[in-house]
Amino acid sequence: MGQAATQPSTDWHLKENAREHHTSKFSSEELIVRRGQAFTITFNGAERPEQNLIFIAETGPKPSKATKTLATFDISSTASKEGWGAVVQSSSASSVSISISSPHNAVIGRYRLSVQSGSSSPQSLGTFVLLFNPWASGDDVFMPNAAECEEYVLEEFGIIFAGNKNHISSFGWNFGQFQGDILNICLAIMDRSLYYRQDPITDVSHRHDPRYLGRVLSAMVNANDDQGVVLGNWSGKYEGGKNPTSWTGSGEILQSWKKSGFKPVKYGQCWVFAAVLTTVLRCLGIPTRTITNFSSAHDADGNLRVDEFYDAEGNHLERGADSVWNFHVWNESWFTRNDLGPSYSGWQVLDATPQEESGGIYQCGPASRHAIKEGEVELDYDGPFVFAEVNADCMYWNYDSATGKKTLIFSKSTEIGASISTKAVGRDARVDVTRDYKYEEGSAKEREIFKKARKKLGLEDKFDPTAPKQEEVEQKPDISGKFKVAGSLEVGKDLSLLLVLENLQSDAKTVNVNMTAWSTLYTRRRVNQIWKDSLSVTLAPKEEKQFPIKIKYPEYQQQLTTDKTIQVTALCHVKDGIQVLVKRNITLDNPAIDIQVLGEAKVNKEVVVEVAFTNPINEEVKDCVLQVEGSDLLQGILELRIPPLKASEKSSTKFKLIPSEAGPKHLLVNFFCDKFADIKTFKMVNVIN
Repeated sequence: MGQAATQPSTDWHLKENAREHHTSKFSSEELIVRRGQAFTITFNGAERPEQNLIFIAETGPKPSKATKTLATFDISSTASKEGWGAVVQSSSASSVSISISSPHNAVIGRYRLSVQSGSSSPQSLGTFVLLFNPWASGDDVFMPNAAECEEYVLEEFGIIFAGNKNHISSFGWNFGQFQGDILNICLAIMDRSLYYRQDPITDVSHRHDPRYLGRVLSAMVNANDDQGVVLGNWSGKYEGGKNPTSWTGSGEILQSWKKSGFKPVKYGQCWVFAAVLTTVLRCLGIPTRTITNFSSAHDADGNLRVDEFYDAEGNHLERGADSVWNFHVWNESWFTRNDLGPSYSGWQVLDATPQEESGGIYQCGPASRHAIKEGEVELDYDGPFVFAEVNADCMYWNYDSATGKKTLIFSKSTEIGASISTKAVGRDARVDVTRDYKYEEGSAKEREIFKKARKKLGLEDKFDPTAPKQEEVEQKPDISGKFKVAGSLEVGKDLSLLLVLENLQSDAKTVNVNMTAWSTLYTRRRVNQIWKDSLSVTLAPKEEKQFPIKIKYPEYQQQLTTDKTIQVTALCHVKDGIQVLVKRNITLDNPAIDIQVLGEAKVNKEVVVEVAFTNPINEEVKDCVLQVEGSDLLQGILELRIPPLKASEKSSTKFKLIPSEAGPKHLLVNFFCDKFADIKTFKMVNVIN
């Protein structure tokens, strides 16, 4: 009798369980399953099931039933509706197959599973990882549309939109949530959060809730407060790290964070934070996508308006903490809001970019998208900040630094929150979701919601557009102006614009115009002055005049940032009238790069890819590097050095891929040299068996 029982050997049925649980894309020797759905294991060396087997599943540092991190369950004839359960599938003299099910609201993470027979001590069967289950109707992240589950949980390729609202551009991103060690890194992120460090038992017990994890992970993806994954840098100088525009996927970032002993990875800007958060949440099973908001407000003082200041020369002044970014990227994740009620379920805004503190740390969301649209800014979490990002009013001031006097030039309520964009389901296309964030710009309903939000924040008195203070009275201008683009907007070419001025009055007007052009970051932060000029003009009654402006490539080449953005302003001083500010943010395009797949792409067979680039400028480009990545097409990142290219010379580079899985896969290419930063493109490669 006294013999110790032999250690049972476990067959986890990895292939079959993975197929049933939509986890086949993970490359793991460990069982990875989704909650609220049964999985099968077989083990031998056990006593017969008549001996009342008891299973123990536990997770976290101090498992307990009270915190739902410990479950003990025996064999029953039917699957449990509520808690954990086990049903015998089949048994023989030496082995038994058991179907184990977990509740729809189980804590997610890595579990230890053991079995106990009679009065003997428990024997370990091994570990498995439990994830959220968007395919199960009882789960908080349940997504009824299968194509959406495929896109927002299983798709490893994404498209991120950038540029500005007049000129939307896009680039590919390799989320890579199923590659290599990413799942383990995502589990490590949860265990390094401030919440876990302060109270690990309570933190783990909350990991059944996508609301909680979304908020915690929005804090952990940025390095502020908690030595999180990515360190932000918006200075335009990126020594000691990688320029944010040079990344093409999350894998390299997450692997670097782990390899360095969890030191923040340098450097990120908004799309990097959003893309890494997408990877982490998709990996854990929460449907997630990236959203780009054009002309995005950063309202630092919570008054739902953004103030911008200009001097008499037309230079944009860095006064006050408010700003408007050409674009900003955040996330939406899909889950129910039991705390708010059914109409607030669905897409929730999360933002990992460290902009403002919430609850004392840099985290943002989840804010119900429906609550934002309806102006219900008091609902958890961070409603006022997200509402302002898409709805704030813009106030443009002339500021005299000698006297400290500010004069309102004009205000605009239709500037912020344009062309809000995300990638289409199952297609490489853009979908506009602006209407899901707000009612039609300029409509009575949209203004009504804006007033409702201000009222909820107690702001009616401070600035009501219907009853402005004296210095905020907007006068009607005598002239109007705009910048028109005349010609192509491409790095390496001269920039041609037209300043169009029109006299709105029936008497002649004399106008002095001060013009400047600055290179900026995508946040519109000014970096280098490129050009300035002034002109005087008399406009006859109702006359319109055009003034051509040319900024030559050599003038801006040295000054341009890697964001390739230029802000042009003209401050028009009308004699005996009010000033008129004309401005335009311009994003230049990089020259094109071309990818060709030479032949058919088959699983485990070599295929040759050719990348071609033609130097478009009249001087040599050197220090040329080509970087290539793509989930299931190649391991890690391929980096190729390319010889210098003379003016107008074409380079053609060939390399080999060995695809590892069939289906539509995406190859991402990034080319950079001394004159061009991060020329990116992607190509869909259809891999066949």
